[in-house]
Amino acid sequence: MKHFKRIILLLVVAAMVFAMTACNAEKKTITFVLDWTPNTNHTGLYAALAEGYFEEAGLDVKIVQPPEDGAEMMVGAGQAQFGISFQDTMAPALCGENPLPITAVAAVVQHNTSGILSRKGEGMDTPKGLEGKRYATWDLPIEKATIQQVMENEGGDFSKVKLIPSTVTDEVSALKSNSVDALWVFYAWAGVACETVNLPTDYFAFRDIDPVFDYYTPVVIANNTFLEEDPETAKAFIAALSKGYEYAIANPKAAADILMEAAPELKSNPLLVYASQNYLAKEYKADASRWGEINEGRWSAFYGWLNQYDLLEDPILADKGFTNDFLPEE
Repeated sequence: MKHFKRIILLLVVAAMVFAMTACNAEKKTITFVLDWTPNTNHTGLYAALAEGYFEEAGLDVKIVQPPEDGAEMMVGAGQAQFGISFQDTMAPALCGENPLPITAVAAVVQHNTSGILSRKGEGMDTPKGLEGKRYATWDLPIEKATIQQVMENEGGDFSKVKLIPSTVTDEVSALKSNSVDALWVFYAWAGVACETVNLPTDYFAFRDIDPVFDYYTPVVIANNTFLEEDPETAKAFIAALSKGYEYAIANPKAAADILMEAAPELKSNPLLVYASQNYLAKEYKADASRWGEINEGRWSAFYGWLNQYDLLEDPILADKGFTNDFLPEE
């Protein structure tokens, strides 16, 4: 009888191992490439991983760092199915005779949260105030044209801005040390960082000056061949990712804890991570009916502006490069 029971037990264990192996074998591997080191823009991704949403969807998701030439190249080459990009920086990749085969499939943050940050009370709370001030520039055509546009909208003269090549890695230190006067920042991180150390600042958002700058930054991009050949897996991934961002919206502190567990280097400044997560919890979806929604009018308006001012080597179709087809139904 003992021998019989032992055989039964072994058979049960073998069946369980077989079932688990079969289950794992059925999982589809997805590679997701970030745009930078892990930060609060990415929290929904890590939440979906930690909460098991990808596993429930039958997916084995691997998160990797970007190569030197960016996530766009890696996704375009098919080395990753998904990644993080930005509507402005992906524009050149969509132009010309051989555009990269990438498409934006979800908006990570619903509205553009970037703008100009400066020390409080020095007159740079409006674009015109940048005249005569030192601005840390990356010397990018779209960057400089954006600042010129918002300045001209308010009667300012961009030629009077002192352009300083940017070496900034820490916005708080740059402003405190008086090495520069103004910085282009994403408020969710650099602006909030100043708040957490009680550094008074002035800030204006580009979208508040001109709605053409309410473009999508960042976005989730996907490889076009993958989307065409395996649309169901793409939809399953985006549905699980959407659940991750909805979790981060509803549970900012818990989501921040998940992010810091995934990226322990962030534990050196938990106050910033929690504050940034609270800020973005209101921005991921904002006024959209669902997370990830991309508004065609806003997308096309920005690409139309790029064409109007010849900011790309070749014109770009204004409505090119995005789709909402892979988002969960509302």
